[in-house]
Amino acid sequence: MAHSTGIVLFDEAEELDWAGPLEVFGMAKMDGDSVFTVAENEGVITGWNGLRVLPDHTFADAPTIDILVVPGGWGTRREAANPAMIDFVRSVASGCTWVTSVCTGALVLAHAGLLAGKRVTTHWAALDELRALPDMEVIEAVRYVRDGNVVTAAGVSAGIDMALWVVGQVYGIDHARVTQYSMQYDPSPPYAAFT
Repeated sequence: MAHSTGIVLFDEAEELDWAGPLEVFGMAKMDGDSVFTVAENEGVITGWNGLRVLPDHTFADAPTIDILVVPGGWGTRREAANPAMIDFVRSVASGCTWVTSVCTGALVLAHAGLLAGKRVTTHWAALDELRALPDMEVIEAVRYVRDGNVVTAAGVSAGIDMALWVVGQVYGIDHARVTQYSMQYDPSPPYAAFT
């Protein structure tokens, strides 16, 4: 079975929130699989840090999506109130094997009604914002949370961890380990300890 990963883009999305999972799923894919970006409209999308990209598809012409990735960033506050975004995410999610978010992408999933009754997480700075929404249990101090077929990740780099976990579910743990090794993803950040 071929797997398709659709990564939603919008203005002021945090770049690593979507580029990290794109790298993971792109490196993990096998023959027949696809990884692509999708946005409401054609044209340049400008990320939070100024990276400008063109989406592969629009909401209107997006292929079938098996794994959905919704990134975070300041643009999620606007997109959580954007009927086109909410309708797209809600309708696509109904046919997905995995529905995922990174950082405040969880706000979009919540407004689409996809987090009701679930355990979820987001970036530490947005935990209270997510808690203010009804009918979910917000977990903190974790990299990602899986509840059913929904996986929400904490901020920015946590999306890489989440994507690797999903790769393990889709292709097997050994394949996820090879993907991680191929990426040289072995975090050892400087200045890690708080003083």
